Order: sequence, then C-alpha cells, then structure tokens
Amino acid sequence: MYVAVKGGEAAIANAHSLLADRRRGDRSVPALRLDQIVEQLALGVDRVMSEGSLYDRELAALAIVQARGDMIEAIFLVRAYRTTLPRFGYTKPIDTGAMLVERRVSATYKDLPGGQLLGPTFDYTHRLLDPELAAGADVAEPLQRETEAQAMPRVSAILAREGLIEPDGEMPGDHVPGDITREPLEFPMARDIRLQALSRGDEGFLLALGFFVTPALLGGAGSITLSMLIDGFVSDRLDWPLAAAASVLLLAAALVVVAVAARFVPVGAIARVHR
Repeated sequence: MYVAVKGGEAAIANAHSLLADRRRGDRSVPALRLDQIVEQLALGVDRVMSEGSLYDRELAALAIVQARGDMIEAIFLVRAYRTTLPRFGYTKPIDTGAMLVERRVSATYKDLPGGQLLGPTFDYTHRLLDPELAAGADVAEPLQRETEAQAMPRVSAILAREGLIEPDGEMPGDHVPGDITREPLEFPMARDIRLQALSRGDEGFLLALGFFVTPALLGGAGSITLSMLIDGFVSDRLDWPLAAAASVLLLAAALVVVAVAARFVPVGAIARVHR
C-alpha cells in the first residue's frame, strides 16, 4: 500500500539522495566494482538473472549494487529494464543430457547413468564462519583430472520411460512461447508458462502467492487479502492494536482450516511416512 507523503517532489528527491548516501557508505572504503560482484557473488548474480529473465552478468551486478544488496529489489530492477527491450526470438530447446555438468546429485537413483557429481556445494561444510576469508587468504586451485564425456540423461526421462510419471503432453507446432514478465497469468497455464513460474522460486512464487495468485483467485487482481491489510495497519497507519487483532483473526482462521482438514486427512499417518 502507498499513501500520499508531505513534501512532494522535494521530499522524494531528498529520499533519493539519502538512499544514494547509504548505498555508498563510508567514503574511505573503496567502492565495489561490478567485476568483483560478478566473480565473488556469482550465486546472487545468477539468481537476479534467472528471476529477472535477463542473461547479463554486468547488469545483474549493477542491479545488486543499486539495490544495496536487496535481491528482490535487484530482480525488480532487472525486470523493469527487460520490459524496455524488444524480443528478437526464442532460444532453442537444450539437450540437457549433453550439457557440461558441474553438479549432479539424485536421491532417486544411486547408480545414476553418467554418475553423480558433488560439485561446488555447501552440503558438507560445517556452517562455521571462516576468519581466513576476512583476512583475504589465498585460495588453492581446485584439483582437476581428465575424464571421458558421458551422456547424463534427466532423471525425469528415466522415470518416464519406466511409466512412473505422468506425461506432460506435446505442445502444438504453432505454439508461441509465453512470457510471464510481459503478460498476466491465465489459468490453466501451458507448460512453458508453468516452467517460467517455477524457475522464479523466491521472488516469483512466494510474492505472487501473497500478492497476485490468492487475490486473483478470490475475485480479481484488485482484491486485498487480510495479510495485506495487516501490513498496511503496521507500515502505513501505525495502528498496532488493530494489526494485532487482525493477526489473531488470521491465526484463528488458519487453525480452523487445519482442524477441519485434520478430520479428513490422516495427518498422523503422513507424519509417520515421512519419518
């Protein structure tokens, strides 16, 4: 929710100036370079590119700097820039079985065709802070060895051949791929739209669930949910008692739904299965 602010354009200009000051920080500390962000914060850059639907590492790094490290804001910046670009064509489908793979782990098959690769992962780190990183310690080169190239078929393709998953069907030959960054979602969604929505794990799915999908299902994109009202009570009206009352109401409604569902769904049996 947004409300009118006192001060007009002067207040907005001052807010922008304050934001730039906070973004720069201590002037005695060297400013971040884009190549530093691209090389040393690669996972953040990849996330911004993926959820922003624009493959450009320097622009993604610029968005991260401009957003002061706020990934969601950086993603919005990249998406806004992307809407100004014309679409020249579509990428061709990639044969993922012939890709150069750095990490490939499957819980479905132990002896997976093509093998499993641990790759660069945090899975087996001890989750302890490393003081040597703060001191700028040198990093040794990783070990490498020559290997023969092997096909790495998708696990879903193996399951499909064995009839263990439901086929998704074929797309018509004249189907034009959709673009959820330019067009509103329409249900039921085609496979290409579903894949685009799934690829935007945090910014796309979680925010869409609270601010678009749920209101749309309840009666249109202009509908307001109770969670949005609570946010407005706290951030705009500063009405803490009303926000607390609405929060209790939302919690009570959720508990009622869970209690009703528990009468028809064997929650205990599901819990035992997952132990």
